[in-house]
Parts: sequence; structure tokens; C-alpha cells
Amino acid sequence: MPEQKTVPTQRVSVLRGVGPKTETLLQRMGIETLADLFAHYPLRFVTYPELTEIGALSADDAGTPVAVCAEPVRELVRRSGRGMQLCTGTFSDGSGELSATWFHMPYLRETLRPGRRTILFGKIQPNGNRLHLQQPQLFTREQYEKLLHRPVPQYALPKGISEKTFGALMEQALSITPPISDWLPPSLRERYGLLPEDIAVREIHAPRDMENFAAARKRIVFDGFFRFLYAVRRLKETLRKEKSFYTFDARASLVEFQRYLPFSLTAAQQKVCDDFCRDFASGTVMNRLVQGDVGSGKTAVAAAALFAVCRAGYQGALMVPTEVLARQHYETLCTLFAKAEPALRLALLTGSTRSRERRALLEQLQRGEIDLLIGTHALLEETVVFSALALVVTDEQHRFGVLQREKLASKGQLPHVLVMSATPIPRTLAVILYGDLDSSVIDARPAGRNPIKNAVIEKKDRPKALLHIKREIAAGHQAYIVCPQVEPNPMTDLENVEEYSAALRKSFHGEITVGALHGRMKEAEKQAIMERFVRGEISVLVATTVIEVGVDVPNATVMMVENAERFGLATLHQLRGRVGRGKDQAYCIFVQGKKSKDGTERLSLLQRSNDGFEIAAEDLKHRGPGELFGAVQSGELTFGLGDIYNDYSVLQLAKEAVDALAQADFILPEVHTKVIL
Repeated sequence: MPEQKTVPTQRVSVLRGVGPKTETLLQRMGIETLADLFAHYPLRFVTYPELTEIGALSADDAGTPVAVCAEPVRELVRRSGRGMQLCTGTFSDGSGELSATWFHMPYLRETLRPGRRTILFGKIQPNGNRLHLQQPQLFTREQYEKLLHRPVPQYALPKGISEKTFGALMEQALSITPPISDWLPPSLRERYGLLPEDIAVREIHAPRDMENFAAARKRIVFDGFFRFLYAVRRLKETLRKEKSFYTFDARASLVEFQRYLPFSLTAAQQKVCDDFCRDFASGTVMNRLVQGDVGSGKTAVAAAALFAVCRAGYQGALMVPTEVLARQHYETLCTLFAKAEPALRLALLTGSTRSRERRALLEQLQRGEIDLLIGTHALLEETVVFSALALVVTDEQHRFGVLQREKLASKGQLPHVLVMSATPIPRTLAVILYGDLDSSVIDARPAGRNPIKNAVIEKKDRPKALLHIKREIAAGHQAYIVCPQVEPNPMTDLENVEEYSAALRKSFHGEITVGALHGRMKEAEKQAIMERFVRGEISVLVATTVIEVGVDVPNATVMMVENAERFGLATLHQLRGRVGRGKDQAYCIFVQGKKSKDGTERLSLLQRSNDGFEIAAEDLKHRGPGELFGAVQSGELTFGLGDIYNDYSVLQLAKEAVDALAQADFILPEVHTKVIL
């Protein structure tokens, strides 16, 4: 009898321990079926080392994970304050002593007693003349021996689901799931050295050793790349078969458009405009990627294309990743086209558009009474219907999946597509990732903008940096300060928005207005704060990386990034792009919290160059792949477990496999075509 194969489509409610509350928490994570559960890959893996004697450790081991078997020298001490409960103690194994601290675990005073040995696992931290472990994990010897040298997965989980609970659910799900059907032909698995999907899924969540984990990861990464490239190829083949319904001469409209600009287009911008004019007149559907560094003037190019389409009697759509950016584009384009005659009819659609206003807007859109619609993901909803959609522009394309782009394009009779990206991608990767698109590059900044002056400083130099910010504000300018955390975290010493903004307000004695902005705020609250900053009512905006994309305040001249070593190069370069957008000199200050060779190299690269494409090339050349869009990033251009730099060789294999299977008329099963990027 042939072996039973399946696709794990059962709902997670079949698992023991998944009641309504846990099921709701899992649904918020996008987990509804066992297949979804298996696709929630580990964030990282921990490997547990052999036990070490305390006497063999030193300050040189700072940051190194260690395990010691020791007992408390005396009873642990409990302390409370600032909403925290601390439990501290000194431990000895006979060869030496170290201290340990736990937060919000007061019961340890009763369970960790002198004379009772336990295994403590954590990273060594110097604490004066004594070695220290902060929040170490605790194990019995029997528990630890089961974990020794085995990669143990750790997942990104919401409050309410512990690692232990999630691990138990995963173990249970794997145990009740029959062998998973494999969509990849055995011949190709053998050619590319890939594990069967069933084995890869089981080993990625419960690896027996690092060798098995590496093989499982390769297969999972391959699958993520393959599905994306398959979708890109499918879109390309669809478009190749169709002629454009919207063929027109855009040159006269481009001349008119430039009359409304308060500046002249650069030669690089003009070249891109020439490219899309040829595309519009070609009789085939335009699919063009426009790459331009931060501040290079991509918005003006997009506006020119949209204006030309509207002047030809058709409709245009501009989709951006955030509501703040959508509103800003709407206001910018309304101002730009204010003198156009006949007038263009613009509208804004976001998730917070009120129901009554939304209904009226959608009716006008369907009747052709709106020329240009600007919005967020709300544009993808089924109720959004155009009468003659001829051009779709997606801004910050790396935040949208190819299937989202395809969905928006399907709202018209194969409209032209213009993709804008400020993420520098080497040409070899752009060819693979954007294989369905022609490419244009804006490689020059608008005239009149001075290069940003960069500085890398240590924490001790912060007072000088704040003094510089004060001087800029006194001159009528504004500043951003970016922190990696929203609120204090007893597990880290990273700067956070809440305490930092409060400290600044106190330091400035009310003379300078300080605002705070982060992703946990409600959309209306974020919007109100950004509008105040745009109007100049807030002088210093302390924020998380929520400001990375879509904030354009020409009056802001200083960007200071705290704990800059914690961010990836692309994120830091995007943050730097928030300043230097006006005629005044701009500055970017990177505050390095903890020194490391890797962090120092990355920040030095940013200090000496403002060119995003140069940064990408230099980073790859000197440090090897992985960091620019790797795990240190905020998720851009990552594909589940894989990223385009660390896993470039697997990306190439996936491209080769897509090409090979396409020639054999291969169709990827529907259950495997879900692409989330």
C-alpha cells in the first residue's frame, strides 16, 4: 500500500490545549491551520554548551553563553521598585563565584536554596569585579542533558503564549501529522541536494543536530524563493501575452507637468520620464522598476507619470505602505496640481477613511469622477472598483508582495505598472527579484541639496550632540531622535522612546517641544503627532523606526540614532534619508551603544558615504553577504527564513528550478502559492 501523503490543513483547534483564547492568539499571528503553524519558523536557535567551572571564566567571556552548575551562597534577596520585582543572589560551584539577577520571579527565593545545586544558563556580563548572569535559565541536570548540543528553536511570540506552550503545540502537531506531500519532483530534489519537504518541516522545528538543521533550512529557504520567483514569472507571462488598452503619447503632458514643478527635473529624472513615455506609446503594458536612493526625487517622477495618464483621460492609482505617507503624498500632489487647468480630481483612501465618505468616494471612482486615487493597502479591497485604471504606482515596493501588485493591477484592463524602490539592490539581484520589470535608475540628487554630514559618537559624547540639536532648533530647524525600543525593558539597557522623550522634556525645561511616536500608538494619534511635527509645532521627535519610510519634513536637519549598532545598514540609510530634504545643511549622528568589530565597521561605512548603492556594494565586498537585508533588518526583502544576501546561492538554485519547471509546463499547487513579503 502506498505511503499516505497529506497537506496539513486541519485547524489548530484539533490540538490539545488550544482553547478559544489560545486559538484567538494564534489567529492574530496568522496561524489558523497546522500548515500555518509549521510555516511559523523559529526566530533563532539556542545551543546549550558543556558545563563550565566558574573559576575558568573571566571578563573576557562577556557576551558568551555559558552553563554552570552551582548553588546559592546564601538566601536570595528580593527587592521591589519602579514596578519591578528583582531577585538576586551569589552562586558558587567551589571553583569561584558569580552573581545572578531575575526580574519578576520572586518565587525563586524559595526554590533556589543554599545546598541545592542547579544549572544556570545565560550570557556572562561583567559587574564590577564580579561576573554576572542576568535572567539566566534554570535546569536540573537531567533536563540539561536532554538539551546539550541540540539546537533548540525560539519563536517570535505574542504575550500570552510562552515558548514552552508553543513548543508543546508544535511537538504535538508534528506527531499527529502524516507525511506531508511534496510539490517538488524527486529528480529536482536530487539535482539541487534538497531534503523532502516533510523531513525539512520536522527538522526545522525539532532538529536533531546542526547538520540536519542546515539541510532543513536550505529546503525551507529554497521553497520561499521558489514561490516568489514562480509568482513573478507567472505575472510576467500573463503580461507578455496581452497588448495595452492604454496607448497614448505622453510628451505634451510631460511638458505641461513641468510647468507646475517649483524646480527643474534632474537629467536622471528626465531620463526615467523618457523611459515611461516610450512605454506608454509602445502598445504593450509597461512594467517598470524605478530605483532611486533616498531623496533622489522618485515622487516627482511618479507624479509625472500619473499626471500624463490622467491627462490622457484615464485613471491612476498610487499605493504606499503607510497612512502617514499616503496622506503626505495626497497633500503634496494636491498642492502640485493646484494650478492645473482643467483640474485633476484627486482622492485619498486609507483604513481610517470614514464609512460615509468611503461610500461616496467609491461611487465617484467607479463612475470615473476621480482621476487619481492615493492610498494604502485599502486600495486592494474588493469594493474598490475603477472605471479606467491605466497606471498603478507602488511606492516602497519592497514592502509589497508581487501578488499584491498583481491584485491591484487586476482592477483594470492590465494597467501599466510603475514600481518605486528606495532600497539599493545590486543589479544581479534586481534581475532575479524583479524579473518581470524593466529597470530605470535615478542616480543623482536634486540640485541645491547639500550632502549630509555624518558622525559616529559614543554615549559619553551625547551631551555635545544634544547641544548641536539645540543650536539647530534655535536656528529654526527640527530634529529626529530614533530609539530601538518603545518602553523600558529590564532585560536590556537600550534606549527607549518613553523614557528618552520624558528626559528630554525635563532637560529642555519646556523651552523646546518634544514629541514621541511609535508603532503601538493608534493611527489617529500617530497622524496627529506627525501633523504637528510637519507644522513645526514639535521641534524634536523621539521615535522608533516607524519614521523610516514616508516622512518628508524639509525643515528637519538632524537625525540622531541611539544604539545605532542594533540596526541594519539599509534601515540606518533610510533613517538618514529623512533629513537633508531641504536646502539647509543636514546632519546624521549615529550613537554607538556597545562596541563590536562588526558594528564599528558598519557605522564607519555610513559615516564616509551617503550613497545607498555604494553602501550596498561596499558592504557585500568587505563583509560578505547577509547583513544588509539579514536578520538585523526589520523584515524587508526577507523570505521566511531566507534573505537574498545570506542565501544568494539558494536563490540562484530556485531561479534555475523555476526556469526548468516552466519549460515542463509545471503548475505549482494552489496551497503552495501563498506569498507574503
